[in-house]
Amino acid sequence: MKTLNVGLVGYKFMGKAHSNALQRIGMFFDPSLKIQMKAICGRDEEWVKQSAQKYGWESYETSWEKLVKRDDIDMIDITAPSNVHKEIAIAAAESKKHIFCEKPLALDLKDAREMLKAAEDHEVKHQIGFNYRFAPAVRLAKKLIDQGKIGTIYHFRALYLQDWIMDPEFPLVWRLNKDIAGSGSLGDLGAHIIDLARYLVGEFDKVIGMSKTFIKERPIVEKMTGLSGRAQDSAARGKVTVDDATLFLAEFKNGALGSFEATRFGNGHKNGMSFEINGSKGSLRFEFERMNELQYYSAEDEAGTQGFRTIQVTEDVHPYGGI
Repeated sequence: MKTLNVGLVGYKFMGKAHSNALQRIGMFFDPSLKIQMKAICGRDEEWVKQSAQKYGWESYETSWEKLVKRDDIDMIDITAPSNVHKEIAIAAAESKKHIFCEKPLALDLKDAREMLKAAEDHEVKHQIGFNYRFAPAVRLAKKLIDQGKIGTIYHFRALYLQDWIMDPEFPLVWRLNKDIAGSGSLGDLGAHIIDLARYLVGEFDKVIGMSKTFIKERPIVEKMTGLSGRAQDSAARGKVTVDDATLFLAEFKNGALGSFEATRFGNGHKNGMSFEINGSKGSLRFEFERMNELQYYSAEDEAGTQGFRTIQVTEDVHPYGGI
């Protein structure tokens, strides 16, 4: 069996998640390649060294430039903040390294297209981390749509609701800085439901929307810890430069209509991603916080017994369901 040597850029929240996944691929799947966790990279040597030992990496680097040039690395996994995605991805492509990059892919469309061109020009494999496509219930939804079970699609409506920055004293972490993150709820949360819409319904034709920043200043952060951080002084404040909430309407190229809402001010919602699809023959509903269930309504059921049925997607018959 051939070996795929992985280099990971980023060691905090998503770096930890990716390390966990890379370690356990063989437990759930039968990959054609053996995954070797060669090196993890981060700027803080003390932290990245500890992370390498804790997460099971063979070595560590404090320079991503050095990491992408290593001869013993085949793939670069990018979980660093959004503002460095482009530079790392293009350098990886130029070094003939395959690329897995977290979303949002780039700060703007121009940068994203340059990244894609570099990957294609250097003929390396490339992928964005849209993990929700692979939830068993989402795969079943795709199957039912492709089989024509809900007919012509008229509506796609989606929500992604979280509440982790509602406290006005929550510090000004990098995800609230446009120069680093690119956008707020739209890129962080909305990216996922946009991807699901494209996967399940099709491409967009036109959109119109609005965004809002509710808390415009926050305490300056002293140290990041995962998704949160510690403020150095509650009196020292900085400007929030991204959206707290975004809503938009869309029309798809196939004529369907879509509505989208992404917010970090949805009190009571920890990871409230959901969607509903209405078609001429039926409807589908999914909530990630009940991720093993898909709700399906068929208008072709006998009158008097029609209604949403809850399908458990935990058996082997469903893709990724029996693992």
